[in-house]
Amino acid sequence: MIISASTDYRKAAKSKLPPFLFHYIDGGSYGEHTLRRNTEDLAEIALKQRVLNDMSELSLDTEIFGEKFNLPIALSPVGLTGMYARRGEVQAAKAAEKKGIPFTMSTVSVCPIEEVAPAIERPMWFQLYVLKDRGFMKNVLERAKAAGVTTLVFTVDMPVPGARYRDMHSGMSGPNAAARRVFQAMRHPQWAFDVGLFGKPHDLGNISTYRGEPTKLEDYIGWLGENFDPSISWKDLEWIRDFWDGPMVIKGILDEEDAKDAVRFGADGIVVSNHGGRQLDGVMSSAKALPSIADAVKGDMKIFVDSGIRTGLDVVRMLALGADCAMLGRSFIYALAAQGQNGVENLLDLYEKEMRVAMTLTGAKSIQDLNRDSLVNF
Repeated sequence: MIISASTDYRKAAKSKLPPFLFHYIDGGSYGEHTLRRNTEDLAEIALKQRVLNDMSELSLDTEIFGEKFNLPIALSPVGLTGMYARRGEVQAAKAAEKKGIPFTMSTVSVCPIEEVAPAIERPMWFQLYVLKDRGFMKNVLERAKAAGVTTLVFTVDMPVPGARYRDMHSGMSGPNAAARRVFQAMRHPQWAFDVGLFGKPHDLGNISTYRGEPTKLEDYIGWLGENFDPSISWKDLEWIRDFWDGPMVIKGILDEEDAKDAVRFGADGIVVSNHGGRQLDGVMSSAKALPSIADAVKGDMKIFVDSGIRTGLDVVRMLALGADCAMLGRSFIYALAAQGQNGVENLLDLYEKEMRVAMTLTGAKSIQDLNRDSLVNF
């Protein structure tokens, strides 16, 4: 077991949340082999200890698309964040703003863009899928522009939903799912009071705004299944590249040839990601995939990475492997579920402290100093 603040927050989240919500965020696809590899492979990356380098001045600052941030960390887009804490997207965005890092809002968030953007002063990022309903895509992009969103994160590794068997067992989907969710909520009164009662409306805010009617949780899985587009190809992104005049990041890259295609397409960045082990089980962990991708496109675009990151030490490892910025998903959701905005802020404080210790003991005075020379036998 990996001992970390994320582990503690995971335990707290499991105790507080109804099982259908805990297993939705905690689980992966099929046998969950890639889910486990994401953390295990990353933990095996050995750092090279260096001492007596006068580390009194150490900086974790970074610049992404012309904007300065306090840490090389961003909060990933996570669907249904607003079900893990009362108006969860707003709380997470405020925590990210306070720590000086980007918050990325999901297409399938509970809170709509128009609720989250005014709650923070710093512009947020927005994640979008390629969907069959191109009218929705155009609508949400226009709304994102109007709300001041600066960066578009385009998820491409979900042309079809992964087979997530935990959801069928937990009550997120499957027979009698709605009744099972109500029963579970009754057995978790703290969540039922805070989110179930006072965290309404419980719908997909961005989609409901477009449709003009609520898209409830019971419609969530069905709507996604009907609207994901298995015919997606690079040409389907061309009109979005033309429409969106800000930075565009392609999320879901695991192969260096796809990374090169993203460069040719004109993307400003990629996210090396296997969707947290939630899509194709058996693929490489992000830590294993990252080095060859970095070798192929480093310097041509920004390289982000997610999946398996549970500590500030993991962030340092990913930067040494070639990433410019690490993105957190599960770990911040665990903290949000346990303690809301304060939990996310505390988690990020701990990540920062862990990064400072790791960088001090590897002799890296800035994140630019983290590279393959920081690793043992690599």
